[in-house]
Amino acid sequence: MTDAQTDLTCHRKKIGVMGGTFDPIHYGHLFAAEKAKEALALDRVIFIPAGNPPHKHYEDMASAEDRYAMTLLAVNNNMAFEVSRMETDRKGRSYTADTLEALGKIHTNSDFFLIVGMDSALDIPNWYNPHKILSLCTVVAITRPGFLRDKILVLAPEMRSSLIVLDTDMVDISATSIRCRVRDGLSVGHLTPKAVCEYMLKKNLYSNMGES
Repeated sequence: MTDAQTDLTCHRKKIGVMGGTFDPIHYGHLFAAEKAKEALALDRVIFIPAGNPPHKHYEDMASAEDRYAMTLLAVNNNMAFEVSRMETDRKGRSYTADTLEALGKIHTNSDFFLIVGMDSALDIPNWYNPHKILSLCTVVAITRPGFLRDKILVLAPEMRSSLIVLDTDMVDISATSIRCRVRDGLSVGHLTPKAVCEYMLKKNLYSNMGES
């Protein structure tokens, strides 16, 4: 290896990528991102709110702009976190494979680590172009207490080899439960940052959400 090649290898950036509907973003997302950053010595974590997610559609979903704004507010005080409008501004469906490819063109000389929950990691074979995803990143699966690691054996060997499992003691928080609590007039300050709570109140998000 030449000196120039060695220099490039030494200076490769390690970037975490955390996508999701973030409807709304909450402490579970932030905890997982921080856990991955510390465990893998990531240089930064990029949060990418889905614009038009292919797997999640429901009547009361907040707009892409509102979900982007809440994500921005949630990470505003962490210098290692940033938010991308890549999928917010993209026309059509937002696919992880396309997003990772686009990130690679922007952040050259970087290695990407896709941070997801274990349930999502196990479902990657059903995602759009899963082999492309695994060729562009390492998948970081965040587990909860009590998760059985044997579940990853359902994945093909080549997929397991591209997977890092991080055990955490994170509390299980559901965006659905937050939306329901807001609808019912209950406090969510213990589940998501204050700035996000204030934004939801100001924009009257989820207050008129249906019961179903």
